[in-house]
Amino acid sequence: MGQAGNTGFRRILNATFFSFAGIKTAWQNEAAFRQECLLCVVLIPAGVWLGQNAVERALLIGSCLLVLIVELLNTAVEHVVDRVGTDHHRLSGQAKDLGSAAVFMTLLLVLVVWGLIGWSRWAPV
Repeated sequence: MGQAGNTGFRRILNATFFSFAGIKTAWQNEAAFRQECLLCVVLIPAGVWLGQNAVERALLIGSCLLVLIVELLNTAVEHVVDRVGTDHHRLSGQAKDLGSAAVFMTLLLVLVVWGLIGWSRWAPV
């Protein structure tokens, strides 16, 4: 954690290091995050190619990045739940299920965005 009172550039620098530490942790410990990152490595260049304008490219790329964002938040929820206790509790299970559902919904969003833009590009007129 950063020291209280850090402001300005030092605060931004600390936040950047903490963010990279979080990404590194997710990469090392979460197979789903690694898989989604690798999917982004393929889909982001494809999105640049498939999108015919800036809005389409932003939707294609942004939907992929949103999956990573939600996966990081889901992982954070899982870690907090596991930190609170290892005994089974209904609410703990629901919290983890809700995080997983959020990831699933963002993956559906990717399918919808890519499907609609792909359809608009290649559908018969």
